Amino acid sequence: MSRRASQLSLAPLFASALLAASCGPARPGPPPAVQQASSPPAPVAAAPPAPAVPARSEDAPLTRLGRLVEASIAATHAQHILLARRAGKGDAGCYDAGARAEGELDDLVEHQRALFATDPAVLKAWVERQPVDVDPAKHIDPILDSRLDIPERAPVEVIAASLRGRDQAPREHLRALANLWQIVLEVDRDGDLLQQVFDAYLALGLPVYVGQLNLPGSDADFLAMGQALAPKVCPSPYDTAPEAWRISGRKLWNWAERKLHIRDAAVLAREMLAEPSIQAIVPKLRALPPRKIATVGHSFTLELHWSSPATFVQIAGAVLSSESPKVVLRPWAAGGLSASKAEKKYLDEVIAWKPEQVLLVLLTRTDEDHAALARIGKALKAAKIEGYVFDDVMDGVTRERPEVAKKAAEVARKAGLKVIGVKPILDAAPDKGSFLSLDGIHMKEPYHRLMAREWLELLAGARGLRP
Repeated sequence: MSRRASQLSLAPLFASALLAASCGPARPGPPPAVQQASSPPAPVAAAPPAPAVPARSEDAPLTRLGRLVEASIAATHAQHILLARRAGKGDAGCYDAGARAEGELDDLVEHQRALFATDPAVLKAWVERQPVDVDPAKHIDPILDSRLDIPERAPVEVIAASLRGRDQAPREHLRALANLWQIVLEVDRDGDLLQQVFDAYLALGLPVYVGQLNLPGSDADFLAMGQALAPKVCPSPYDTAPEAWRISGRKLWNWAERKLHIRDAAVLAREMLAEPSIQAIVPKLRALPPRKIATVGHSFTLELHWSSPATFVQIAGAVLSSESPKVVLRPWAAGGLSASKAEKKYLDEVIAWKPEQVLLVLLTRTDEDHAALARIGKALKAAKIEGYVFDDVMDGVTRERPEVAKKAAEVARKAGLKVIGVKPILDAAPDKGSFLSLDGIHMKEPYHRLMAREWLELLAGARGLRP
């Protein structure tokens, strides 16, 4: 049966799975422009609750807002049908496009991409029936006119049904949240489409995570939700096991609180500035002379990453923006960035920016990477730029094989790079057990706070290279 037939209500199931109340505690590519460490810390904003608007009847005509949301859901389902066809995965009945050719489905996906490439302010104006120069309907109408059927067992319909028990939430609001979950479960478009849909829904006043529905958001809550919902969904071309629902819920929660400035780099910076260890170095930070600092790193430094409200680069940058405004920090980052890739992709641009210092956080595991790191170090030295690396950042390999980090540190020293010792501090951290995120690779907030503290102390001259 499709969602246009009877709708299964899973609200009691969802409510029981999320019974315990709790409070929730972040794409690769070169930076588009020179960036300062951060904007001045923004005031903490409360999560906007779902507006107390009566839910729209299932049979009522779709509003412009509803049309936009339903178009995104349908186009995302079209993408999932394509994934099912191409990978040979997923229930044939659940991901069935009938006689539609792949080109027709690709067109729907392209309309969605173009729709959310539109300025969110334009989408908001269109929804409110204000004049706009670009009409979003040219992308929305073809998607809706396709009348692509979405079965009730599709993940988006299962999560939407489970959310409908919130009587005060308009249908469009609940389905918008279900759409975000539909996209994040897919994983592959986390860094582009998902972020664009996130920003559009925020501009449109739609809820973007369950915290705005007054539902709890601990990892245990999301796992319980997954255990309740996973048996209800059809086999899909992506993971829908309880653990997949758990990590998807954590991603949406962390990204939402960051985008809403509930918990982001500025908030963490203010918290750290209240800590005695950081207060002790504030005078030294304020006395720092003007300088430019570049960072070149893998996903542990990516601003967009989901596992923490901010990475140590963004946290330290926010502190510097507050206390050392003459220090300019510019990050270059990409997921899985190795030394060999960094050399090819970023080295010339970094040197052309003429920073006084560069911090490298790169995967250096192969002979090719060792040679590239040595060349990077020599190039920075020739340009009279101080280059730094950490002795270990506890990435997936070095946690299990510490000799990999030792080898990289030896190569770095020989190439003239300065090696910052943090491994003993990381190993001895009392909260080390809470460092690792749900994916078993990336790090959570406690790790990034500690790394930000160590780096800030080094910049302030409050510690040397050795711990």
